[in-house]
Amino acid sequence: MASTVGDFLDFNGKVVLITGAATGIGRAVAVGFASHGARVAIGDINEEAARETLDLAKRAGGDVLFVRTNVSVEADVEKLVAATVERFGRLDCAFNNAGIVHAPQPIAQFDASAFDRVVSVDLRGVFLCMKYELREMVRAGHGAIVNTASVAGLIPEANLGAYVAAKHGVIGLTKTAALETAPLGVRVNALAPGWVRTPMTAGLENDEGFLEKMKEAAPMHRGAEPEEMVGMVLFLCSDAASFATGQAFVVDGGQMIRGLLPVENRVYAGKA
Repeated sequence: MASTVGDFLDFNGKVVLITGAATGIGRAVAVGFASHGARVAIGDINEEAARETLDLAKRAGGDVLFVRTNVSVEADVEKLVAATVERFGRLDCAFNNAGIVHAPQPIAQFDASAFDRVVSVDLRGVFLCMKYELREMVRAGHGAIVNTASVAGLIPEANLGAYVAAKHGVIGLTKTAALETAPLGVRVNALAPGWVRTPMTAGLENDEGFLEKMKEAAPMHRGAEPEEMVGMVLFLCSDAASFATGQAFVVDGGQMIRGLLPVENRVYAGKA
């Protein structure tokens, strides 16, 4: 039975696994879960920044664990999930958030190895995480997973082909996993943020007015702060969302309701 509205953010006794928690959205969500009583396991490749997240989560009241994890490496992911269950005895929720982005580049000029790298982290990483998380959750008969997609998983963005492809894939995987596990007590959803100001996206802000295009695309005319994603993730992992599965929840400042803006086509400029 779902919790009442008043206590749905009570995660006391719950165990949450978060990837990509060293900075940005992942860090904000880790601290958010910790401040609501959760025990939090963090997997990230950036050990130094992840330690800062651990300190923040501890100060928020959380019992925390860090395991260095490259989500594109299956052995790393298997170790992360196993270490989480060994330390805390269970796995209730997961936020598969690790991801990278690439410099804007048209498909005709995109390097194949760079494409593989983005897909390996952003899509394969989500697949591997769910593979091992779902085993634990199905065994327990309950669980909730949120995968970080993007509005780029719902609409295209010129010159971000690898990222768009990976995020479309994340939403497809999310729906498939939800279909497979709904009868088994597990829910799987995706978070689809618009532009969020994080260390990962900082480099794009200097690319030929890219940031201004993003601001123009969202009716709120600004990017989000990582903390503005926390509420949706915690809600989707809570009992208040007990009938929600297989969906991509958009948090984008209104970008999707406005639709696509004309984008300068740089694909063949001067290179035909």
